[in-house]
Amino acid sequence: MTHISYSELKNWDFCPFYHKLVHIEKLDGFKGNEYTAFGSAIHEVCEKKLLQKTVNEDFFVQEFKKRLKVLENDKVEFNLSRAIEMVPQGIALLPEIIPAVDDYFDGYEIISTEEKLMVPIDDSEYYFKGYIDAVFKTSDGKYHIVDWKSCSWGWNAQRRSDRLTTYQLTLYKHYYCKKHNIDPSLVETHFALLKRTAKKDLVEIFRITSGPKKTENALKLLNIALYNIINKRYIKKRTSCEKCSFHKTPECP
Repeated sequence: MTHISYSELKNWDFCPFYHKLVHIEKLDGFKGNEYTAFGSAIHEVCEKKLLQKTVNEDFFVQEFKKRLKVLENDKVEFNLSRAIEMVPQGIALLPEIIPAVDDYFDGYEIISTEEKLMVPIDDSEYYFKGYIDAVFKTSDGKYHIVDWKSCSWGWNAQRRSDRLTTYQLTLYKHYYCKKHNIDPSLVETHFALLKRTAKKDLVEIFRITSGPKKTENALKLLNIALYNIINKRYIKKRTSCEKCSFHKTPECP
């Protein structure tokens, strides 16, 4: 089934030629580091806690080690000393997760965790693929899509309003509504920050608006990307070169 995910769209927006190397030619781009390993481990913790499964410190530590081992096996360099520093930071987050959800949502039920999206994109042979971290339903009948994001101390105003960052939730909402035939006005979107180094409010949940105009803009970007991918238009985005893992390599002369 031909599909595109938000992460693939993000790579295309970063640089269409980078997208070609990674998604068409299947070359290894960015494969992760200690931060992504931490994020994956703490995501697993959040899911298990929402499902009311027993999660202790050892569970987090083993999940973190497992993901670091994958990096090691793939010969991906990461900072071991920094990873060791992250262990107590992750442990400190464990008891804060559910109380933060309880405080933010006044009376809720858990609809799903790690829900898979594989929804047809209009006028295309492509499907939109994604995984929604959590969906809650509150007593007012509204659905709430939540995406967990691990970070250091938090996000500044620029990051919170970043176009592409917020498009993730906008697209998740659009295709979640299509999947379940739900009125978009009944669905709200939120990021939940899991802060490693903050002194207080280690878990912060905040709403991101995803109204009709924003949805229109996100879908426009998605359709432009698909048009260029389908027509094999892989133009280099020169402003991204310095941040690209293929910069000045034989793969991208």
